[in-house]
Amino acid sequence: MDAALLTGTAFWNDLTPTGSGEIPDLPELAGQVLFETSGSSGQPKSLAISKQALLISAAAVNQHFAVTAQSCWGLALPLNHVGGFGVLARAYQAGCRVESFSHRWQPLAFRQWLANCSVSHLSLVPTQVHDLVKAKLTAPAALTVIVVGGGQLDSATGQAARALGWPVLASYGMTEAASQIASQSLDMLELPYQPTPLSLLPIWDAQISVAGQLSIAGPALFSGTVTAGKFSPRLLDWYLTADLARLDHRQLTPQGRADHLIKILGELVDPQSIEQQLIALSHGELAPGRFAVITLPDERCGHVLVPIFESSVPAPLIASTLALYHLQAPGFRRLQPASVLGELPRSDLGKVRRAELTEIYLRRLIAFPK
Repeated sequence: MDAALLTGTAFWNDLTPTGSGEIPDLPELAGQVLFETSGSSGQPKSLAISKQALLISAAAVNQHFAVTAQSCWGLALPLNHVGGFGVLARAYQAGCRVESFSHRWQPLAFRQWLANCSVSHLSLVPTQVHDLVKAKLTAPAALTVIVVGGGQLDSATGQAARALGWPVLASYGMTEAASQIASQSLDMLELPYQPTPLSLLPIWDAQISVAGQLSIAGPALFSGTVTAGKFSPRLLDWYLTADLARLDHRQLTPQGRADHLIKILGELVDPQSIEQQLIALSHGELAPGRFAVITLPDERCGHVLVPIFESSVPAPLIASTLALYHLQAPGFRRLQPASVLGELPRSDLGKVRRAELTEIYLRRLIAFPK
C-alpha cells in the first residue's frame, strides 16, 4: 500500500476493497479495508473494517488530541497494521499534513526526521520509545503528542521519556476497533507518567463481564471476518474481547488477556504481568520485545515459566533483574533458569510471536537436552 495514495479523496470514496494479502472478490467487501490477523486456531484470517469506521475512529482520535489542519501526523508504523493505517486516516480526516519515516528504524535518524518534518503528532510502540530513551535523545520542539499503543509502556521508561521531553501518552486499542478505544488525555502530560487509567473515547461504550472480560460497542467496530475466501459478518452490536480490564466511570485499566492466563500450583498467573514486573525491576533497562516469559506444561505444577532473552541483552542485567524478582516472587510465580536466543521472533510492531518462540525453545530443548 502506498501512503501517498491513501491520503487522497479518491481512495476514501472508492468502494474497491483494499488491504494486505489476497482479497477475495465478494460484494460484502465493498468499501472495506482488510487487515490480516490469526484466529484462535492459528488459521489465517482477515478483519474487514469499513472506510467509514476508520474515519469515525480517526475523527475521535483527532478530537481527543486536538489535531487541526495545521498539525502534522508522523507515520512510523507499518501500513498493514491498523495503527499505521489509522495515522493516514487521521491525517486525511483532519486535512493536515502527514510525513512518513520510510527508513530502517534507527533512533538518531528518526529524531532528525521528526525535527526536519516538524511532526506534531505521532504514534509509536513501546520498543520505539525505549530505544529513544536508551539513546538519551531529546524531543524536537514541534512534537506535542506521542500516542503509545501496541502494548503497555512501563512507568520507568515513560517517566524517562518525559524527562527528555517526549510527550508520551498511553493508549489502548485493537484491530477490531479500527485503532484506539481509550487514551490518556492531553492534561495528563502535566502529571508524572503512569500507564493507566485511560479515558474511553466518546464513540465507545464498554462493559465488564462477571469474569472480568471487556466488551465494547461503537460505530467503529469491524464489519466481519474473512477466512478461506469467505466473509462472516459481525452479528452483534457488542464485541466480547479476550482482554481483562477494570472500568470506573469510563476510566479503563487493561489487565492483560484472559487467554494468556495459566494455572501454576492452582494459582492463575499472567506471564505478561511478570514481563512488566521484570521491566520495572530493571528500571526500564529491559526493552519490551527483547525478552519474553513463555509457559510450558508440567505434570507436577500444571505449568512452568521460562524467561527467554535475546543475546543482545547484557548477561549482568539478566542476572541482577532475575535475582531481584526471585527475592519477592511467591513460589507459583518463580521462573525457570533463563534461556538466551540470538533473536526473538517478533511481529512488524515488535511484539513477540509467543507461539513461534515456544516452538523454537522446544526444538532446541529436544536437540540439546539439559
